[in-house]
Amino acid sequence: MQMEKPYVIGIDMGGTNTVFGIVDARGNVIAKGAIKTDNPDIKEYIHELKVELDKQIELVGGIEKIKGIGAGCPNGNYYTGNIEFAPNLPWKGVVPFAKQLENTFGIPAAITNDANAAAVGEMTYGVARGMKNFIMITLGTGVGSGIVIDGKIVYGHDGFAGELGHVRVIRNNGRICGCGREGCLETYTSATGVARTAREFLEMSEKDSSLRFLEPKTITSKDVYDAAMNGDELAKDVFDYTGKILGEALSDFVAFSAPEAIVLFGGLAKSGDLIMKPVVENMEKNLLKIWKGKVKVLFSALKEADAAVLGASALAWEL
Repeated sequence: MQMEKPYVIGIDMGGTNTVFGIVDARGNVIAKGAIKTDNPDIKEYIHELKVELDKQIELVGGIEKIKGIGAGCPNGNYYTGNIEFAPNLPWKGVVPFAKQLENTFGIPAAITNDANAAAVGEMTYGVARGMKNFIMITLGTGVGSGIVIDGKIVYGHDGFAGELGHVRVIRNNGRICGCGREGCLETYTSATGVARTAREFLEMSEKDSSLRFLEPKTITSKDVYDAAMNGDELAKDVFDYTGKILGEALSDFVAFSAPEAIVLFGGLAKSGDLIMKPVVENMEKNLLKIWKGKVKVLFSALKEADAAVLGASALAWEL
């Protein structure tokens, strides 16, 4: 009789840090650790990962207790198991990461991109539990998305479907995006986009604002949030503008996949009503009649620190 394997490993690879954890079937992160992602030699990076993970694995009774490994990686392709041409990682070209994990640890591994991992985590452990159709929008340094239709993540024919952050929301004279195009959603509704809007508003508006006391180049979305919470009118305008653009974009996304809910995750989602009110208002205003009042907008229920690890680990239960 095969012994039950009660744990999985989740790896969240960011541009700066790689966080990993061992997770049980109820979504508890039992042990956690981190290493830097910046080692230019992938072999050395994986060796370092193994050394640190082995410590955690010992704590839960050895590798025979672990069912598999799931990893959320920038430009991670679920179909191929490869990280492909990730601009923010030190390894160029195509890295066969899932294969390298399998060879190193001797257990099955799967990878996907970080926003898809967050969607899987939300569906397995979070507010989207039991939902078969929803869209996850991650509002961080960039804007990512994971689209779930009929209970499955949409990967498309090449593994890269769901780049809603790179839908162009401003067609003429839009902001230049890191992807090389103009007017992408990401340039307006990411944390960096919010800071950029604040700088533009400070230039264009005569309004008094506590943000005027800051060096414009250093303004962050957190500064804008703090100012808005203190009643700063200009900072509130920034959130209204951001929420309008995001809400209008969400009304278009609804037309594509008729989700039961849209889940917002990441730093900006912490802004509560400041972002939620204009988002819902502008989404409702622009929805087709058949969907009015039918689509919920929710904040993620996953603890930010654990969400990506949980999401990645949820992939491993399928292996």
